[in-house]
Amino acid sequence: MNNSPARVGVFGGAFDPPHLGHVALARAAVDQWGLARLYIVPTGKPSHKTRTLTPAPHRLAMCTLAFADVAQAMVDPREIERNGPSYTVDTLESLHREQPGVQLYLLIGQDQARTLQHWHRPADLARLAIICVAARPESASPESEFDAVQAGSFEIQRLHMPAMAHSATDIRQRLAQHQSIETLVPPSVARYIAHHHLYQTS
Repeated sequence: MNNSPARVGVFGGAFDPPHLGHVALARAAVDQWGLARLYIVPTGKPSHKTRTLTPAPHRLAMCTLAFADVAQAMVDPREIERNGPSYTVDTLESLHREQPGVQLYLLIGQDQARTLQHWHRPADLARLAIICVAARPESASPESEFDAVQAGSFEIQRLHMPAMAHSATDIRQRLAQHQSIETLVPPSVARYIAHHHLYQTS
């Protein structure tokens, strides 16, 4: 009998909007680490962003559509429902309280990994979860980037997945300029955005 703890992934972000790169990352993480569940956690009130996010109900709805075909994925609204700033460490602690004994895997991008030491209670992040990093394709020297994170006392694992240059910022800019995004987001998300006229300039 296998007595190893259940592996549970946590994938947070603004998801403004969720795109095919996010979905590919989720699938790769489930496959690589055998995740029993993967919580998709849209950011509530981020402590580090100055841009006003699209209202939470829209981002929750788009995440539900985007990850619908990832069987292990569950969209979790806890950060949106939480009062005050949205901190990843609080989410990890609440999941541990709800599911004692599971092994959490925190999925982040390489750009986020570079700033880990500045996150809220960074030492507790490493205590609560295995930190898993997906590299951005434009990185000129991914190995040195990962070495830098490791040197900051974070034990990390690399997520192996094809390089994808998808960017929510680029998608919002394309929509503001009335350009197509059909190759960048799931069709259901594209339809939702069009129906609700999201990311349009006034």
